Amino acid sequence: MSKLKSVLIAFVLFSVFLVTPAFSDVLGGCKTGLFIGSYTTLVTFTDLWGDGSNVVNSTILQLNLHIDGTVTQEFSGAPDIMLSFGTDSPRVGSWKCRSDGKLVVTLIWATYLPTNDSLSHPTFTTIPPPADLLLDHHTRATYLFSVTDANTLTRTKARSRTYSPTDDPTDVTGGVLLPISNAVVVFKRVVASDADLLAP
Repeated sequence: MSKLKSVLIAFVLFSVFLVTPAFSDVLGGCKTGLFIGSYTTLVTFTDLWGDGSNVVNSTILQLNLHIDGTVTQEFSGAPDIMLSFGTDSPRVGSWKCRSDGKLVVTLIWATYLPTNDSLSHPTFTTIPPPADLLLDHHTRATYLFSVTDANTLTRTKARSRTYSPTDDPTDVTGGVLLPISNAVVVFKRVVASDADLLAP
């Protein structure tokens, strides 16, 4: 009887080791596809004008992961003072699910600067005022995300390549490769809710 118990215990332990990795992938990885959706993260700027006014602007990065493997991201602060500071194009790219359950996202976008980089603000005089925007560079960025839970993606690593206006931004090994950033950025899912519709 003790031999039978030993066999049963060994079988149960062996079964646990077989099941645990798959269960872990379902809970914490990107393999289920449950991360598909729209996410945002808050980006705040203080003293936007550089004049000591300490005006705080709350902006967001809007990350959209599509079921077909494509990604779009927009920065709501991009159109702010574009003729004084510059702006970015929408960011487009793709995602893939790594074998370890981490999510890899690659995005590409353009950055434009004004023809005159002086600040045009009531407290400044800009002569002549900025008249237009010119392409300054392209950026190709690759991000690593953890699927933290059903409504949270956590960006744990980032690395970019920058391309001058004369470089080919479609060359995946071109441009200038910048250092890795380990800054942690948390994105929260935009969850559909009828709570506001039901509120008095």
